[in-house]
Amino acid sequence: MEQANNTRITYFIVKGISDVPELQVPIFLLVLLIYLTTLAFNVTILLLVCMDHRLHTPMYFFLNNLSILDICCSTISLHKVLITFILGDKTVSFFSCFMQVFLFLSFTCDELLILTAMSYDRYVAICNPLRYHAVMNYKMCSLLACVCWVLGFMDILPCLLEVLSFTCYTSMEINHFFCDLLPIIKLSCNDTTTLELYIIIEGVFLATFTPLMLTIISYIYIIATILRIQSATGRRKAFYTCSSHLTVVTLLYATLSYQYFRPPALVTLSSNKLTSLFNTAVVPILNPVIYSLKNKDVISAYKRFSSYFKTKWQKCI
Repeated sequence: MEQANNTRITYFIVKGISDVPELQVPIFLLVLLIYLTTLAFNVTILLLVCMDHRLHTPMYFFLNNLSILDICCSTISLHKVLITFILGDKTVSFFSCFMQVFLFLSFTCDELLILTAMSYDRYVAICNPLRYHAVMNYKMCSLLACVCWVLGFMDILPCLLEVLSFTCYTSMEINHFFCDLLPIIKLSCNDTTTLELYIIIEGVFLATFTPLMLTIISYIYIIATILRIQSATGRRKAFYTCSSHLTVVTLLYATLSYQYFRPPALVTLSSNKLTSLFNTAVVPILNPVIYSLKNKDVISAYKRFSSYFKTKWQKCI
């Protein structure tokens, strides 16, 4: 479906993960299972943190924000795959497509910023433990979270406005399973120089490189402090408190770097889809799993509430 003139289009066609008819049912079931698992794991984290007063600490406050963002990212990116299978409609309106681009990129930026705030929380906890509760009070945590959310949305806005100014597309068919920025740029026959400059300045430097550098700086101080601890038990305990966060940070930056910063010669449509699927479907599941498996407080809270609801259920029976 080629667009022969500069008439503004009103919708796009999202091709999906695969065109093979035999794979549609397995793909739908897999995506549905992944999405429901993401919801279950992250909602569980949200409920545990909200209901257990032992988890009312800055680290779990930010973990709640991270769970909300994981749910939002999965919903934004995977809902079209599910809707297409159920309704058989691959079209998405022009406005909905660009709102999807804006929200997905904003939530991704928010996640990087929230992880940066969590690295600052770990820095204060390990490098300045005596003043931890004074520095990381509720007001400070709320302020950091609000700044992260607002900056994430503001950072993407110039890119979105530039994309909305495009008037010419070589095709209405997006070879992806959701509306992502790079596939849309490839379809445009407008001059994308300004947009590419925005992406370098805001997407790479402000949204990715700056949070990464702040996180690295925090961990330089953290590691230096841990190495000065005399006892091996103390060093192990201090490292344990930030190991979950460090694992999540490494996983997220690694997947984003592979997805968006590979040399063009190594990028294929199929590999880009698989990387996007891993980043938008698997990573949101791994985040709560990593924090749960490596965190005794979360495991203890889960056991307490499991026991509580089991007792209630037995009384009802």
